[in-house]
Amino acid sequence: MFGFGILSGLIVLPLVGAAFILLQRGDDEATRNNVRWAALGTTIVTFLLSLWAWKQFDTASSAFQLVESMSWAGSGLVYKLGVDGMSMPFVLLTTFLMPFCILASWETIQTRVKEYFVAFLVLETLMIGVFSALDLVLFYLFFEGGLIPMFLIIGVWGGKRRIYASFKFFLYTLIGSLLMLLAIMAMYGIAGTTDITVLLKTSFPASMQKWLWLAFFASFAVKMPMWPVHTWLPDAHVEAPTAGSVILAGILLKMGGYGFIRFSLPMFPDASQYFAPLVWTLSVIAIVYTSLVALVQEDMKKLIAYSSVAHMGFVTMGLFSMNPQGVQGAIFQMVSHGLVSGALFLCVGVVYDRLHTREIAAYGGLVKRMPLYAVALMLFTMANVGLPGTSGFVGEFLTLLGTFTANTWVAFFATSGVILSAAYALYLYRRIIFGVLDKPSLMEMADLSPREVVLLLPLALLTIYYGVHPGPILDACAASVDQLIKGYDAALAATKTAALALH
Repeated sequence: MFGFGILSGLIVLPLVGAAFILLQRGDDEATRNNVRWAALGTTIVTFLLSLWAWKQFDTASSAFQLVESMSWAGSGLVYKLGVDGMSMPFVLLTTFLMPFCILASWETIQTRVKEYFVAFLVLETLMIGVFSALDLVLFYLFFEGGLIPMFLIIGVWGGKRRIYASFKFFLYTLIGSLLMLLAIMAMYGIAGTTDITVLLKTSFPASMQKWLWLAFFASFAVKMPMWPVHTWLPDAHVEAPTAGSVILAGILLKMGGYGFIRFSLPMFPDASQYFAPLVWTLSVIAIVYTSLVALVQEDMKKLIAYSSVAHMGFVTMGLFSMNPQGVQGAIFQMVSHGLVSGALFLCVGVVYDRLHTREIAAYGGLVKRMPLYAVALMLFTMANVGLPGTSGFVGEFLTLLGTFTANTWVAFFATSGVILSAAYALYLYRRIIFGVLDKPSLMEMADLSPREVVLLLPLALLTIYYGVHPGPILDACAASVDQLIKGYDAALAATKTAALALH
């Protein structure tokens, strides 16, 4: 594809669509419609190409697949792409969610339409690049590059406080990533390469691992986001347009978790074991504290944003338990959260388009006017709580099971977050959907349009499907997770042997 492989095709295709949109002249309604159809067509073709990549992917292998490599400007850097069982699900999640973002923006975005869809297509390229890069410098460029289109999406098409929210988002994530850049240079100094496949086999000195781990942690913790560096997320969600919130919650937050899996755990195993209690502590605080904060929110988007922080707490907790249940559960939780939180933000967008407010107090009794919407919101609310039979249950259960094996007290305190999530989610649902329909502004609220049904139905079906049949995601990452844990245990055993010999 395009002289390279499938992964290069996935990265280049959105850029081709963006270039085509930029060539469109004029700003009349016909041109805006052409731009929308071009963006939708590009994202659908990209998704179909990712399905073809998935068809060629061997889930039984733990090795990197679909690998392509070439020298980059003769500088010693390598343009190298490849996927394994821990990155392929996120590539598919990215390409799957993008058409929904385009459809969600179909009628709501009426200003600078061309620039808006170009920003989303460029963002898609950068997100796919993050999950498929096999060179550390290439990963860093994609990882940081994603800041720019998201900064513009929030800052140009956001709400009243969009400038404040976009700068806060940009500065938080940039400052954390600068430390990661220093760590990359240090790793290059030791290994003489930035090839991730080589770095995974490189044994870094135990004393240096802690500093490298902390540098990467600074970047990934902000991106997740972990407590206490999570404060940019509620502001960004509240001010971002609906599609911006979907992609922020669905994909951008997962980059931090993916970074832990790809770099922190396999490359710095001694430091990961040393700092695991710190990560568990921050995760439990995030789960309990942000759930309590969510209980008192008056803005729907802010409540869902705080719930995202709590759910990412389960992810980091599961990852650092370093057993198959915990790590696989964390990967499943990230994929499930991408579907469920994306759907919840789309549900908020549905009522916001009609009433132009996200205040919970402005609603009530919607079940009488919008029964279809009430059913859809109920399903995604239950999945967010972790009800058995939905995808939300599988990820939470596995992460808690893995954590219980590693540390029973951490699992005990984290379980309280499940109860609190039921409290704030059901409280939100009751206030919006039930009660008396007595507000004049709600009397003429129309139920879901055909476009909105098309938006929510596939997400609802997948939420139920993966809730009763989680095998496809768990099987895809099983071999890679086993390889990760074997390498981790072997590295710790080697360090222990060396320490005993020295003693």
